[in-house]
Amino acid sequence: MMDRIATEKQTARVTSPLQCWECRTALADEQENGIHFCSQCGKVQPLATKTDYFSFFGLTRKLGVDAAQLEKQFHQLSWKLHPDKFNNAGAYERDLSLERTAALNDAYRTLRDPAARTEYLLRLEEVRKEGKVKQQAPPDLLEEVFELNEHLEELRAAKRSGSDPRALDEQRHQLEKARGTFQHKLDQVLAELTNQFAAWDALLDTRPGDAAAKRTVLARMNEVLNRHSYIRNLVTNVSDELEQ
Repeated sequence: MMDRIATEKQTARVTSPLQCWECRTALADEQENGIHFCSQCGKVQPLATKTDYFSFFGLTRKLGVDAAQLEKQFHQLSWKLHPDKFNNAGAYERDLSLERTAALNDAYRTLRDPAARTEYLLRLEEVRKEGKVKQQAPPDLLEEVFELNEHLEELRAAKRSGSDPRALDEQRHQLEKARGTFQHKLDQVLAELTNQFAAWDALLDTRPGDAAAKRTVLARMNEVLNRHSYIRNLVTNVSDELEQ
């Protein structure tokens, strides 16, 4: 029995055109376009090797995602793929429901957030590599970052020395003001990032083969995303310190 399940799983992933592992209906490239079940027998299908988070939801690699529609699809698929619905299914199909559910959660978590969605696209387009991004303060923010770090260190020192509560409150107040300033900058950078979405989406519609134009837009988005990531980390660090 286990040998049969293993064989089915392997066959479902490599047969071309793709076939349903149960009824052998040809699936062609449907699995790469948001099709999760065989249209003939209704069985859950294994993830195709080329499936990415966009295609999981039947989307192209556009960044202008309809958040309300994405959430609706997420809830619908969560219900259809939930492992509890497959309690009476075979072991292989139960495994597939778990695989799809995990992929669904990861895909939704990434695509619903504009910054995470952009970073994911940049990875797909091989502009950005995981673990290869060096965090560096933007030159125009160096003075403000230095001042923020001073406030952070002063608050930490005050905590260590057991300063008067009024002194601690003053340090917290200064840090909260600095956080507000950087949160405003973060909002501005996010707006700048999302403004780039229209240019990328238009390229996919009008000049999908223009590699040079794509590289230009992707490079600009990567630059803005680096700035966003740096400022977001600053805001997170300050918030963590204030909550302690």
